[in-house]
Amino acid sequence: MSGEKTAVRAAVGRVAEDLVGLSVDLHARPETAWEEHHAAATVPELLDRRGFTVTPAYLGLPTAFHARYGSGPLRIALCAEYDALPGLGHACGHNLIAASSIGAALGLAEVADDLGLTVEVYGTPAEEGGGGKIEMLERGAFADVDLAMMVHPAPVDVAEARPFAVSHSRISYAGRSAHAAAYPEDGVNAADAFTVAQVAIGLLRQQLPSSSRVHGIVTAAGSAPNAIPESASGRWYVRAETLAELAEIEPRVLRCFEAGALATGATLEIEAESKPYAEFRTDTATLEDYRANALELGREFALGGLAGRMNRASTDMGNVSQVVPAIHPYIGIGSLPATNHQREFAAHCVGPEAERALLDGAVALAWTGVDRLRRERSEP
Repeated sequence: MSGEKTAVRAAVGRVAEDLVGLSVDLHARPETAWEEHHAAATVPELLDRRGFTVTPAYLGLPTAFHARYGSGPLRIALCAEYDALPGLGHACGHNLIAASSIGAALGLAEVADDLGLTVEVYGTPAEEGGGGKIEMLERGAFADVDLAMMVHPAPVDVAEARPFAVSHSRISYAGRSAHAAAYPEDGVNAADAFTVAQVAIGLLRQQLPSSSRVHGIVTAAGSAPNAIPESASGRWYVRAETLAELAEIEPRVLRCFEAGALATGATLEIEAESKPYAEFRTDTATLEDYRANALELGREFALGGLAGRMNRASTDMGNVSQVVPAIHPYIGIGSLPATNHQREFAAHCVGPEAERALLDGAVALAWTGVDRLRRERSEP
């Protein structure tokens, strides 16, 4: 192990207790997309105390931040996610993502001046729907960054992210209320429009690519059984292998919602919750560096079916990867049979296995940053 990597690991070790404390605090205070006010204030505190220049409310986004250390020509960015899931808390482990990215940044800061690095941390809100990184990109974030990295909790370790492109839509039907027994002919049933749409989507699936996904929830559909529902609303996702494939599939799905309106007489409104998330473009050389570093730390990568599940989950980090060299490996927390987006997985995002994943992830990312610099120097 090089002297730089030894110094990085020691630096992460010195703040291990603080990193675990940060993760536990975030886990106990889950905040959903665009509401991460406690997290956005708390996550950069360790960086501020150790000499990073911190910019809160970055680019006009109240729950985003940017932190910077060093002035070297190679710019390495760590992405810190910290939003939680509605009703499920940190069932995707973003508390661990934030803490591991902070740890990696502090590790790299230890050697930044000697190696000629600029270390940056982007606090990125609203990954679980909302597209925080997309908003940040459009406002100028990640400009001229040489490498962007993060590590995501999963049941097992998987190196390569292969997420679906995805669109997020808010669906609303407006009908007309009426007494369901006395004057049913006077009503326009907004809830029935959703029923028609979901049947149409179910039939459409036979003609969709096998890798695509269409799923959603009805969030409201009437308030009393003896009143025709005058409004109904829901949230729907369409996933595909690429943005190009998504552009072909999504209009067909939206026509199913139009069918619900046509059949019932309700009016339809479709609102995009964010711009679509892109598929991931992995920087393969950097990923191989990460893989070797994780193995050096004693991590074991899953094979077969286990390796092809959580790494398909969509992420707005895919949009970052389209413009900046990036990696998005998954790190196991020993949660099986619990998997992401289950309450049981949230429970596994604190405790000894989660702490080990947090610290291993921080060191592996930081070591990967050191390797990236070495390759930069060795290339003609």
